[in-house]
Amino acid sequence: MGGKYRITGDKYPRMRPHRRRGRLLVVVVACGAVLGVAGWGTLQLIDVFTGGGGTATAAGSKKSCPAASSPAATASSAALPRPAQITVNVFNATTRSGLAKTTADELQKRGFKIGEVGNASKQYDKKVPGTGVLLGPASSLNTSLPVLATQLTTAERRTDAARTGTAIDLILGNGFQALTSQADATRALTALTAPQPTATTKKSC
Repeated sequence: MGGKYRITGDKYPRMRPHRRRGRLLVVVVACGAVLGVAGWGTLQLIDVFTGGGGTATAAGSKKSCPAASSPAATASSAALPRPAQITVNVFNATTRSGLAKTTADELQKRGFKIGEVGNASKQYDKKVPGTGVLLGPASSLNTSLPVLATQLTTAERRTDAARTGTAIDLILGNGFQALTSQADATRALTALTAPQPTATTKKSC
């Protein structure tokens, strides 16, 4: 075919597919992904700077942390015996006569039960330089010993693992003058039997 019907090279139609629509779709998808990531990052930053109070739910509300439990008591007053439940043996380790009897009478007025009253054994006689020694079984360390100690706060506390029974010995030493005043002893006993709250840690969500 020659002459005027001859088709030159720059007259052929292009056979390649049109790519503009595909490129536009790719750009839209990429922009959407970028916006989604940016939005999620913004929410995370807001959560951090507002203290992380909770995570958003589907309804738009925040999930709150569970309420903290009330402070637990370190010691329960029910675990400590009352003075009327404690038997006290009063022994005099000094050279002053009648000291054990007058001290036992005062303890009885304050509600304690009195057991033996007399002179201290050779192990302690004239060998207690302080105000006194409170001696009881191992089980009394955190029960009856602290209660009796409120009546003579300067006394030394000791326990004997081989000791049986529940009675406590009050051995009066050379430094003894009198029991702790009843008003001070009552305040100390009240503070001892009052439950003390423990420190609680804040629970994060």
